[in-house]
Amino acid sequence: MDYVLAVDGAPETISGGTGILLIHPSIGETDKLDTDFFKTDTDRFLVVSTRTTAREVRQKLEHYAVDESRADILDTISVERGYSRRASDRLHYVSSPDDLDGIVETVAEFLTDTEGKRRLSVDSLTEMAYYADVEGTNDAGKRMLALLEEHDAVGLFHLSKEVHDEETIERFAGLFDAVVDLDTDGSVEYRSN
Repeated sequence: MDYVLAVDGAPETISGGTGILLIHPSIGETDKLDTDFFKTDTDRFLVVSTRTTAREVRQKLEHYAVDESRADILDTISVERGYSRRASDRLHYVSSPDDLDGIVETVAEFLTDTEGKRRLSVDSLTEMAYYADVEGTNDAGKRMLALLEEHDAVGLFHLSKEVHDEETIERFAGLFDAVVDLDTDGSVEYRSN
């Protein structure tokens, strides 16, 4: 199954099973790229949020006019920060961004329990590596990419280029089918691996 990809300089479509690494500066404006990824050609999507709460994710979706009825959200920070939370069919929690098994398990459940064209956003691998470690996060990334392939879904995984050294960035990039490199001026470069 093919998916429309609304990214400048990228192919018009990508095939199911494709994982894309979005490398961005810490201050980079990733919200538009992320929400454009969800808006088109999507039946359901899951946002794995390691930087913001579920409430903030909902505000972002609303701001960019994304149909929230198609959204599932995995909030990985509210439990650790002691914020009030109320799980539902579409809102999931794990204890913290270093609960890598819990994150992968939630992705697996989402892909198993839904049908049609599914998209995954992981925002971000950088936070997961900060809370856990690069090795564990790399492994979790591999497992999530295998799930995308198994379920014919696609994913966009964020990584901050200012936090990691070149070797770590290249190690992560090597896992993915393609890389989108966002610059501070908002320009985007797409490359296939």
